[in-house]
Amino acid sequence: MIDETKITQSVRAIIEAIGDDPDREGLKDTPVRVSKMYREFFSGISEEAGKALETVFDENHKEIVVFKDLAFFSICEHHFLPFYGVAHIGYLPEGKVVGASKVARALDILARRPQIQERLTDRIVDAIDDTLKPGGVAVMISAEHMCMSLRGVKKPGSKIVTFSSRGKLKTQQDCRRDFFRLLGDV
Repeated sequence: MIDETKITQSVRAIIEAIGDDPDREGLKDTPVRVSKMYREFFSGISEEAGKALETVFDENHKEIVVFKDLAFFSICEHHFLPFYGVAHIGYLPEGKVVGASKVARALDILARRPQIQERLTDRIVDAIDDTLKPGGVAVMISAEHMCMSLRGVKKPGSKIVTFSSRGKLKTQQDCRRDFFRLLGDV
């Protein structure tokens, strides 16, 4: 459970620590605004992504299904700065298909917690694999990290691309090629 009071107090202390006045006009409501923002940004901590994937439909579709360009943002656990981009998620149904919005919802649940992109990629694959039991699943994420764009190496526009797969999308090259072919120019 997110403790907004503690976040508000902590943000006030940070404002003081950087040498500014938390009671001045422009900053007086900032601690509360930040605590509400963190409640939203980290709402996935207390949610289970698999639950979002439980709405399925009996369907004998056996070919790959790809969700392309699903926009998301998350927070880097190393600097608490955002990273954002798109996820491409594909799976091979085994008699059941999942509602399209449910995959996007599972992505949002998993993205809304402090983490690294590699873990996010693996957790999406695991949630789909564990819940849907498909013939295979693959996820590719491309994201810009503000910790690389705004500070440190200062490389705005650079992206990190991660990939993870299970089942036939890991072991069968024709299935894997189909996934990348459907993504086209990513």
